[in-house]
Amino acid sequence: MRILFLGDVMGRAGRAAVAETLPRMKAAWKIDFAVVNGENASNGAGLTPDHAKGLLEAGADCVTLGDHAFDQKDMLQFIEREPRILRPLNYAKDAPGKGHRVYTAPGGRKILVAQALGQVFMKRPFDDPFSALDTVLRTNTLGGLVQAALVDIHCEATSEKMGVGHFCDGRASVVVGTHTHIPTADAQILPRGTAFQADAGMCGDYNSIIGMDPAEPLRRFVTGMPKGRFTPAMGAATLSGLYVETDDRTGKAVRVEMVRQGGRLAPAGPAPLPDAP
Repeated sequence: MRILFLGDVMGRAGRAAVAETLPRMKAAWKIDFAVVNGENASNGAGLTPDHAKGLLEAGADCVTLGDHAFDQKDMLQFIEREPRILRPLNYAKDAPGKGHRVYTAPGGRKILVAQALGQVFMKRPFDDPFSALDTVLRTNTLGGLVQAALVDIHCEATSEKMGVGHFCDGRASVVVGTHTHIPTADAQILPRGTAFQADAGMCGDYNSIIGMDPAEPLRRFVTGMPKGRFTPAMGAATLSGLYVETDDRTGKAVRVEMVRQGGRLAPAGPAPLPDAP
């Protein structure tokens, strides 16, 4: 199975880049299943139903959220009606929606997608992500009920993300980190066959401070005083993420490539994309 994962979509610039480029990526790389993290797609804070529909129409087969899952209150109802959107497994116990689902890829193949929130340096004491993921992975075994499994681990600390990668090694096809908006240079296949990257980076304007126009964050760093709201940067966006090929029989990863397309960052991916028409 060919799996594409795109990191946190950041504001209008990120949404526009996904709408323009994701269909070409899916066609050129023959993607079977695409997962997009959309938790910052709506002005950098959560995801509205309309923007969720836009990501799905662009070709996302599943959209994951994160700690800003319900910043846009309309998502509380919409997530119950749209099974292609996932909130974190270990969010509040009475939160609407689900933190994992099994989806059908071409050829009838099954893929599990799950998301969990980390605990280290996070503002809220979320439940333990390891036990939450353990329960899901025990129920949906690779090479058994599912042909592939992807885990989006949404947290601050790279050490915690690496811990989740090793915890899931051999039980998930892919473990990929989100939340910090900066792509790490550690894409690899772990010893038992799980593709891993500590952070996929963001789909947004990298002439920014983690996707925000630099002026207000820089003012706060220098003076310690807020003056206005953070606003997403509006320059050309780079789509950042991970490309993985898996063995349908075992569910293990056989190839992994970092993805960077468009914008300011040097391009990367399994093959060059054709020019846009």
